[in-house]
Amino acid sequence: MGIQVHGHRGCRAVRPENTLPAFEHAIRVGVDALEMDLCVTADDVLVVSHDPFINPVICRGTGGSEVKPDLALRSVTFAELSRFDCGAVRNSAFPHQIPVPGTRIPAFEDVLRLAAPSKVWLNVETKMREHPDLAPPPEEFAAMILQAVRKHGVESRTILQSFDYRSLVAMKKLAPKMHLSALDDIGKEDFVALARRAGAGIISPRFDFVTPQKVRAAHTAGLEVVPWTANQPEDWRALIEAGVDAIITDDPEALIAYLKQRGLR
Repeated sequence: MGIQVHGHRGCRAVRPENTLPAFEHAIRVGVDALEMDLCVTADDVLVVSHDPFINPVICRGTGGSEVKPDLALRSVTFAELSRFDCGAVRNSAFPHQIPVPGTRIPAFEDVLRLAAPSKVWLNVETKMREHPDLAPPPEEFAAMILQAVRKHGVESRTILQSFDYRSLVAMKKLAPKMHLSALDDIGKEDFVALARRAGAGIISPRFDFVTPQKVRAAHTAGLEVVPWTANQPEDWRALIEAGVDAIITDDPEALIAYLKQRGLR
């Protein structure tokens, strides 16, 4: 089936991250999976945000006012969250990103409604390692996600990923067939050992941790390797040569074009 393309936070290189415009664009250009992050509001609504705090770099309040850097999503209701515009400001790290003023932090339900009619997979991350006090307990977090994906009929094409393996263990108890991915940003432990510790069938390391030897060992153990977040052609080439199963990238459209040029898609 070739190397799969996962759009990181939708397609952060060209649209505001983790927003409906980003996911819509990613689906339109042909991604295999939408990668996103999940947090929970004060009224227990699953929302799509990488940061447990409203990010003052990319979000603005009423009238374009600046956002306090310590305003936690867990401390506001979903209705209150809708007052913040997280699409009007271009992320300076991505010069080709097109702002979409009026874009809000979406509910996970809204993304599921968008994605359900397509064939795209969902690669969702529980954000809880750095600030566990700003997330539900792992068992509750997993149960909320499972309820949502089952409601929209996408459980079979959902991957749950996390740096906090407790949520993966919790999900495995609730849904033994759920696809689970162990994230790795340390690089000191063997891929197979990490995946086994998390009970996951996928290992998702930082892209520069990948070597052909590690990929071969993972494949021998029946694991998939899905590195993050590779954005440059030289890195894509190295990952392809290493034999990875998928690549998570901020610029899925460019990666898809790169793969097509090489007859890999």
